[in-house]
Amino acid sequence: MTPDRRDQAVRAAMAQGLLGPDAEPVIALVDIAGIRAGAASLRAAFEQVTDAPVLHAFAVKAAPLVGVLRLLGSEGLGAEVASPGELALARAAGIPASRIVLDSPAKTPGELRTALDLGIAVNTDNAQELDRIDAMIGAAGEGGAARAPGGSDGSGRSAGAAGGSAGAAAPPSPASTLGLRVNAQIGAGAIGALSTATATSKFGVGLRDEGAREWIVRAFLDRPWLTRLHTHSGSQGLPLELMAAGVRTVYELAEEINAAAGRQQVDTLDIGGGLPVDFTSDEETPGFADYTRVLEREVPGLFDGRYGLVTEFGRALTAKHGLVLARVEYAKRTGNRPIALTHAGVQVATRTVYAPGAWPVRIAAYDADGRPRTGPDVVQDIAGPACFAGDLLAEARGLPLLEQGDVVAALDTGAYYFTSHYAYNSLVRPAVYGFRAAAGGRDGDVEFSLVRDSQTMEEIVAESGGAHPDALL
Repeated sequence: MTPDRRDQAVRAAMAQGLLGPDAEPVIALVDIAGIRAGAASLRAAFEQVTDAPVLHAFAVKAAPLVGVLRLLGSEGLGAEVASPGELALARAAGIPASRIVLDSPAKTPGELRTALDLGIAVNTDNAQELDRIDAMIGAAGEGGAARAPGGSDGSGRSAGAAGGSAGAAAPPSPASTLGLRVNAQIGAGAIGALSTATATSKFGVGLRDEGAREWIVRAFLDRPWLTRLHTHSGSQGLPLELMAAGVRTVYELAEEINAAAGRQQVDTLDIGGGLPVDFTSDEETPGFADYTRVLEREVPGLFDGRYGLVTEFGRALTAKHGLVLARVEYAKRTGNRPIALTHAGVQVATRTVYAPGAWPVRIAAYDADGRPRTGPDVVQDIAGPACFAGDLLAEARGLPLLEQGDVVAALDTGAYYFTSHYAYNSLVRPAVYGFRAAAGGRDGDVEFSLVRDSQTMEEIVAESGGAHPDALL
């Protein structure tokens, strides 16, 4: 989102009464043109390096809004889902099953059955999950069962027979494309909590664990319908070279499996997402093309056409194309420091409030008419409405001095902010609006479309058990 387009949107939001003392105190905006441009950039980056089919499955957790998913779907993207709720959102957005990928380290039998029934691609996480799928698709052959690293899946059971013994009947092929998630164990990035390829990550089969590589190869050979490998090394704070190292590790594993099978059994590599976002400026760097160039250099065979690809980018597609606007309810001074008390805090910026060092957010200051506030920078706090002292969007931040009735904009919040609500103090989920240049309007005219209503008091009561007030009496 360019600064000019952002300023136009803020000014229009104020002029049209979306935010104000007699309207909502906090709203979120989504730049429709920006999201379309991001999707186009992603497609182009991979089209430049491979003729093989590529499914770009947007990570729904980054922006779980039906309107956003439908917009991305109109750009040819699919959806990567990690829960029944995310699957329901993808289906409500009209994403076809052929463009949905299910990832989760803790899928229930019901979730797996639903995915298989719908023909949704599934990346299995571990040996016990393969057990379940074996049973569901009737692949319980006798003998030759691949066993988990160390000889069992941790419970002393086989990892599931798939007709590996001589003469055993071949199992039926499921309608879903099935793969296995592998933890390349390449190490952590700058944010440990988001690094999924550490030695002890909870995701996938640890490739460097004793016996793991041999077990994975055997598991594929015993299951001809297992045709995909998946890896995802982390999100935010991971350098491109480390991301590429994870992809290279899984590419080499695919080559080994195919050589052992004597055919190309693994025909698709799901390389995950995790492209980092620059939260310090308006620049959209690194770009998707930067990443594909690194992949070309580090994994030369990845783009030679033999493997279909799946990507699972989330934050990199939407973060730069969203912002949260909040009215300054009061402006005061405590301990000789100015404090702007706003309606945007921990409920929309949970990670920023609890881990400001890892997740700082840029703030832009506007006056009550939505015009950029000018003046010398003054060190001040931008506080949220929640009842604890650490509820701060920014602490000791230099900005033009904010006054009562002004507007603060939390920038680069199009992913994981207004869509990852935290219900502290029963604060409402804010309304979300998409914006675009008005059709046939004057230069700078902006039109808004409601993506999500703000939460009502009745909805807050309902989700807090309002239907069962006497349950504990």
